[in-house]
Amino acid sequence: MPTPTSSSNSAPLTANRNPARRAARVSGNRAIEKFELIGRTVTINRPREQLYAFWRDFGNLAAFMENIESVSVIDATRSHWVVKAPAGRSVEWDSVIDEDRPNELISWTSAPDAGIKNAGRVEFRDAQGGRGTEVTATILYDAPGGKLGTLVAKLFQREPKVQARRELRRFKQLMETGEIATSEPPDAAPRA
Repeated sequence: MPTPTSSSNSAPLTANRNPARRAARVSGNRAIEKFELIGRTVTINRPREQLYAFWRDFGNLAAFMENIESVSVIDATRSHWVVKAPAGRSVEWDSVIDEDRPNELISWTSAPDAGIKNAGRVEFRDAQGGRGTEVTATILYDAPGGKLGTLVAKLFQREPKVQARRELRRFKQLMETGEIATSEPPDAAPRA
């Protein structure tokens, strides 16, 4: 999988108009040309060892990823994912870690029989000036249902580009403050 980079926190990590086509060219796999590429970077004021360890324990991901129902570790390199989908549904697949460099990166690919083909990587790099760690998440996925599926996902706010931005922001909040800010009012005591 290609490794695009950028220092921007909100822009895709490549200037190429069709990054999936570029990924297909780089990898030699023309089948991934139709895939969507998502990339986001956030700077978190914590040591990369701490961030890597938290992310590498896949059971922690549901703490900040709103759409994850569960992640079950099968063995040292395989895990089973259950994720919320539009219209009250959920999708499942198995993922295989292709590369794991402690405190630097985790890279995965969905199993060959996965209903949603995906691949990605999360990189952890020291930020300049001792400002913590830059965490970059890059995901390549085959949107179920093509363009119509992408439109439905947007309508139900399950679109991966939006989710990636939100989830990295939530990860930052959780790691820096120990909690995730919400716009929901707190439970208040009933008035007498």
